Amino acid sequence: ISRCCPAAAQSGSAMTDQRLRRVRDRVRSFPDFPVPGVLFRDISPLLKDPAAFRTLIDLLEDHLRASFPKIDFIAGLDSRGFLIGPPLAQRLGIGFVPIRKKGKLPGPTESVSYALEYGKGQ
Repeated sequence: ISRCCPAAAQSGSAMTDQRLRRVRDRVRSFPDFPVPGVLFRDISPLLKDPAAFRTLIDLLEDHLRASFPKIDFIAGLDSRGFLIGPPLAQRLGIGFVPIRKKGKLPGPTESVSYALEYGKGQ
């Protein structure tokens, strides 16, 4: 969280520390999954806890409003971005753009090749 929300992490308030801890405590880490050298972050416990998930959205909203006053859209990467992006976009009163893997959307699309931690994607 401190990496994605430096403004929130650096505020130093006990309330912010408590909020960050609430979110961080619900993210599990699995080293070497799905391949050696990758640290997989499992957000399932966070998704199961409505109060903690709401806290995550609150923290992200606070960070974006403080750091980027004019945002047109939230873009979410397949698939975790689809879980966090829409409620964040709704909170900010802006649209959400899903970014999918090639071949997953009908009609004309744009595609870009990119490197993954354990392969290539498009």
